[in-house]
Amino acid sequence: MAEMKSLRDAYGETLVELGEKYPNLYVLDADLSKSTKTEGFAKRFPERFVNCGIAEGNMMSVASGMATCGKIVFASTFAMFAAGRAYEQIRNSIAYPHTNVKIVATHAGLTVGEDGATHQCLEDLALMRAIPGMVVISPSDAYQMKAALRFACEYQGPVYIRAGRLDVPVVYDDSFTFEPGCYRKVADGEGISLMYTGSFYDTAMKVRETLSHFNINIKIIDVPSIKPFPEEAVIEASEDAQLIVTLEDHNELGGFGSAVCECLTSLGSDKVSKHIKVLRIGSGDRFGKSGKAADVLQRYGLDAKSVAKAIIRDKYPEFLDVLEDEIQ
Repeated sequence: MAEMKSLRDAYGETLVELGEKYPNLYVLDADLSKSTKTEGFAKRFPERFVNCGIAEGNMMSVASGMATCGKIVFASTFAMFAAGRAYEQIRNSIAYPHTNVKIVATHAGLTVGEDGATHQCLEDLALMRAIPGMVVISPSDAYQMKAALRFACEYQGPVYIRAGRLDVPVVYDDSFTFEPGCYRKVADGEGISLMYTGSFYDTAMKVRETLSHFNINIKIIDVPSIKPFPEEAVIEASEDAQLIVTLEDHNELGGFGSAVCECLTSLGSDKVSKHIKVLRIGSGDRFGKSGKAADVLQRYGLDAKSVAKAIIRDKYPEFLDVLEDEIQ
């Protein structure tokens, strides 16, 4: 069985490591340090940790002010309260002056589960990637998270890093290096390419296994760099493919799928086929529901069975009845 680890646990561990290396690194939290896993840093470096209380907008402004004094500042809370409640301060106090603040938002997407629609942020990628100068990262496993954090420490300017709530399979190792615009092809294939962002490696591989029963071998590409977006990933996905499928725990409007479509429209016919189609799979243009994470993902069509059915329905509808029997 694959090792399982949450991105927020990886965040907490890496913060302590970075705190040892960078004496000017400070961490701010909005009274959620146990959930965001910044509590480890708080115990190790109490003089460099600030609990700003349930005042997320103030926290972002404080973070920006500290950054102007030469500090590397990490500010954490749930994605809904970071990208949602504190959007104005992120835009005007952090991004506009391009201060050295790293926003690590946990509990993003539907996997928040029982906390329900008000806490399931499905709009943060769209909000953050629209802000000029903001680097946006959506890691898929613990080692991508660690690599993203190391990059963020060295990078001069604002960074938004997205993390879910659940333990997810560990796919990579400590040799993974994050660079702006990076991606990884994790499985080869032709005809269909599945591109995902966030913790969908296991889902994508299950979809690939299901479709292989019909002699359909799909290519799978993992994309942690949302902004800057990797043009080369889209070019590679379009090679020998008539359909690109995008998968994200986010509204299909303005997020990862939209970024893929925007990239495709800017590429010339010498790089990609004019006839390639994109099937965007996300939460849809709707709010979340409260329930166990696995049940909510299934309801919104983000589990492996639903994704496989969506691909078959779009590309090979003649297999639908057989598919139902195949994946019972």
